[in-house]
Amino acid sequence: MASTQKYEQVSEYIITEIHNGNFKTGDRIPTEEELCKKFGFSRMTVNKALVQLSDGGIIKRIQGSGSYVCEKKVVLKNAVKMLSFTEDMQKIGKKAGSILISYEVKKGSELPAIAEKLKLNPNDLIHYIVRLRSGNNEPIAITYTYVSASIIAAIDVQQLNHSFYDYLRKNNIIPVCGSLELSAKMPTAEQQKLLNISHQALLCSTSIAYAKQGNKLLPFEYAETCYNSALYTYTVDFNLGS
Repeated sequence: MASTQKYEQVSEYIITEIHNGNFKTGDRIPTEEELCKKFGFSRMTVNKALVQLSDGGIIKRIQGSGSYVCEKKVVLKNAVKMLSFTEDMQKIGKKAGSILISYEVKKGSELPAIAEKLKLNPNDLIHYIVRLRSGNNEPIAITYTYVSASIIAAIDVQQLNHSFYDYLRKNNIIPVCGSLELSAKMPTAEQQKLLNISHQALLCSTSIAYAKQGNKLLPFEYAETCYNSALYTYTVDFNLGS
């Protein structure tokens, strides 16, 4: 193998086996003891390789059980053309799920920073929605959504357990454009519990979405989505200038 580091040889072997389809999603990979025998390396060397693969989201280590191949990440091939979470799941053959954690209606005066983003006055109302999103029943993300009640006055709470954008389209509100910002954040204790993770950083996106009303583009939604970074990633296609 090209690698000069022993632990990298172990990592490369496992990654190659995954790419070749010999280790599939959910499969248990060889144990530390088996890998030690295969390569003739120390347990410390093999453990270093498995830690590297675990940190990279390639395998998941379960104490007392073994190491398992992680599910493939949801990859947005082009973050310029944004898709809804439901559409992201459809792209990779998963069934999108949504669990409503909380729903409140607040005044702009209670959320001044959000009201400013949505161009609302202090007395204007804002729908505040928190949902846990999943793919094939596995928790993937938590969304914190603020919707202008000036654009959609009432929301059927039962619909929040499904695709919110589908609900908007049924009410003739068509998202047409938006802006997106990405950052990494450490999870709160509640986020760790909901996403079933430990202390790994979350991939967080904040976005403002606009809808067309007459000849105007109006901001109707501000959202923060916190993803399990082991399961979700963004890539952006671009052209180099001359």
